[in-house]
Amino acid sequence: MQVEHGILVQAPAERVFRIYENVAAWHTWDPDTKRASLEGPFAVGTRGSLTPAKGNTVPMLLTQVERNACFTVESRIPLFRMVFEHELVPQGDAVKAIHRVTFAGPLSFLLGRMLVKQLNQGLPVTLAGLKRLAESAA
Repeated sequence: MQVEHGILVQAPAERVFRIYENVAAWHTWDPDTKRASLEGPFAVGTRGSLTPAKGNTVPMLLTQVERNACFTVESRIPLFRMVFEHELVPQGDAVKAIHRVTFAGPLSFLLGRMLVKQLNQGLPVTLAGLKRLAESAA
């Protein structure tokens, strides 16, 4: 099960990626995030945690980082895994920011169905916040 949304940002990929790297400030542009932190650099293998606006804190692990292009965060709880992909696709002087969430594990059928509606409502708002911040930093 997967949910995906994208938005065109009138800013270079480098600027958007700097916003992504500032994990402690994710809550300033993502209203679904109450708090997020990493226990090291923004690099593959670094662990951290994320507290959603509604829900319990979950562990996260950076599983892919390609500077100015993409990064992937994985969160696991027993019998359920969420993979959050963030991709930046250059479009002339702008960049298309794509956020994709994939669910896996035995509980994905149940928990995924519950989260799809929430994500379909929340991801466009999150992307709009990212766009606003990146474009205002010009």
